[in-house]
Amino acid sequence: MQVKSAEFIKSAVKPDQYPPAGPPEIAFAGRSNVGKSSLINTLLNRKHLVKTSSTPGRTQLLNFFDINGDTVFVDLPGYGYAKVPARIKKNWGPMVEKFLATRKTLKGVVLILDIRRTPQDEERDFIDWLLDNRIPVILVLTKADKLAKNKRIKQMQAIARELDITTDDLICFSAKTRMGLSDVWAAIDHLLAEGAMPSDPGP
Repeated sequence: MQVKSAEFIKSAVKPDQYPPAGPPEIAFAGRSNVGKSSLINTLLNRKHLVKTSSTPGRTQLLNFFDINGDTVFVDLPGYGYAKVPARIKKNWGPMVEKFLATRKTLKGVVLILDIRRTPQDEERDFIDWLLDNRIPVILVLTKADKLAKNKRIKQMQAIARELDITTDDLICFSAKTRMGLSDVWAAIDHLLAEGAMPSDPGP
């Protein structure tokens, strides 16, 4: 996709605050501080469209972005070790689940993992939930530039084993070097072209 325009639409917490259903949507999810905002900004060739922060848990809403007037990116709240009030963290799961389970225009989810970390139960459970709900998922390993090539390959293999998939189901990405940028776009374009057809990254 050639990005000609990218604009923030609005933030939301519940369905009556979502933008009217229209263009196909791609959601982005990941553990707090995994590099989700940097990934989106790099995809859109924008530096500050999506706010980035070294402080985990800054994204606490569903944030909608219009891309070219014909696609919508949805930045989902991060999860994991974010130091936010318990009452806010408690609401994240139901808020995100409600959106993913009911949004008819959603075509898939880009799930972002730090290549340096082993997937936890939250990642495995989230992937299983997406597949159970027939929501296609793209698995992106960020911060790939922080590892040497041999170490990167070993980490990909370890992550693939943890998730019971193959390394072909993983995309290495770096916002710094733009490694994997075209691969992520190709996967997103495929989802947009395929519509709501399910995609199972399992064996």
